[in-house]
Amino acid sequence: MIEFELNGEAVSSDSPPDTPLLWVIRDELGLKGTKFGCGIAMCGACTVHIDGTATRSCITLIANVAGRVVTTIEGLATDTGKALQAAWIDEQVPQCGYCQSGQIMQADSLLQKHPNPSDEQIVTAMNGNLCRCMAYTRIRKAIKTAAGGKGARS
Repeated sequence: MIEFELNGEAVSSDSPPDTPLLWVIRDELGLKGTKFGCGIAMCGACTVHIDGTATRSCITLIANVAGRVVTTIEGLATDTGKALQAAWIDEQVPQCGYCQSGQIMQADSLLQKHPNPSDEQIVTAMNGNLCRCMAYTRIRKAIKTAAGGKGARS
């Protein structure tokens, strides 16, 4: 039995220790916001936070999160996370929406480190989070909006 914190709640998994965290989150714990994209940590659709750091859940073994804090898009309740989600709507970022939870989780990690990031910092941090709809310009604009506080809603 592997125990960890997920979105502020203690959870446990009896999956084999080499099971990817992504499958425990989706199939065992029923949270569907984190997506499967590539399975090799190259697309970012599966991005979650582990102890506050953006991490690809498709290659993170459940054994490696024992005793740690995992946050998915469903649990992203930080002020920055809320501002990002509002900015995503305000800037009309999503098209198909498939990659968006991973994009937001990566952007939140960026804004925690760099509250007012430059374009270069955004591009560097978001590199590896792929969007098949090519919404990169709107993603960058939404991150800037959230950083400026313009995207925060009550």
